[in-house]
Amino acid sequence: MSALIGMLPAEVDALVERLGHPRFRAGQLLRGLYREFRAPGEIGVLPAALRDALAGEGTTSGSVERVAEAAGIDGETTKLLLRLGDGTLVETVLMQYPERGRHPRSTVCVSTQAGCAMGCVFCATGQMGFERNIAAADIVAQVLSFGALLAARSEHVTNVVFMGMGEPLANYKQTLRAVRILADPRAFGLSQRAITISTVGVIRGIDRLAAEKLQVGLAISLHAPNDELRQRLVPTASPTSVGDLVAAAGRYFRATGRRVTFEYALIAGVNDSVALASELGALLAGSGTHVNLIPVNPTAGGFARPERQAVLAFERTLRAAGVNCTVRVEKGSEIAAACGQLRTDAGALVPG
Repeated sequence: MSALIGMLPAEVDALVERLGHPRFRAGQLLRGLYREFRAPGEIGVLPAALRDALAGEGTTSGSVERVAEAAGIDGETTKLLLRLGDGTLVETVLMQYPERGRHPRSTVCVSTQAGCAMGCVFCATGQMGFERNIAAADIVAQVLSFGALLAARSEHVTNVVFMGMGEPLANYKQTLRAVRILADPRAFGLSQRAITISTVGVIRGIDRLAAEKLQVGLAISLHAPNDELRQRLVPTASPTSVGDLVAAAGRYFRATGRRVTFEYALIAGVNDSVALASELGALLAGSGTHVNLIPVNPTAGGFARPERQAVLAFERTLRAAGVNCTVRVEKGSEIAAACGQLRTDAGALVPG
């Protein structure tokens, strides 16, 4: 079986021509898949002979099965539990941000692995362990699942963030194929600048991504201003990871012109002190990077988020050091859909 949504448009062109049909039929097929969210056999504009030939090739739309879903109390966050073709379960999240006089900004947070091998101690996915990488078709299918839902409301996906389950740069080939499909004007058609890849710090992957010369955003999960503390929080981190990541961020910026974001999960009594904020400020001052402060979300790890005043003090200290930063507005923590909470817990969801 071959999933059409795992193919680049040029590969779909070649397939259609190999089956003896003109290339314009590939355009009709792509529009049906990515604009109408239809399976190949449901795209009525295609001749029956092509639909039969596609079925004979064993091609599918690559859709996934929706197992369960949960909606946030604000009505702006939805989490789906999806079953892939081999039975593997993954979670994906839609976060919406209302904008006056226009459709809401609708961001889909996709998973690139089932589980994760990075082992971050405060992350529910990291505590699951690693199951397997996810194919590009199944990454794209997560976006299309919400694309179809939004289309029914005359809305559309505006952004995609690779911040769900797993480490995207540890599944580099499939992650990049998914990015290229999502950003291709003949496929999903999302702007490269509307896509962000988040990594816990795979240096080789960051440099490889920089060499692609894409315009996707890069977010690096730092969580500590020194190596000793970072290794406590991210057990797979190298003894020199903090300096290595700051240097890699600089290389990415020089190669792409895109400012890098450092994500910093604030954990009460662990990495939220003003002294550590000062250390982080000294580390990043003049680097041109942005810091996204994320008060840690509840997980089974027992870590607590800081009091609001501690978060604001940390932010003020960074700003005083000349470091641009913001505090993330979290959505969906009550349905375990926020940063660090994804773990395919079907019992916490409502059947879809």
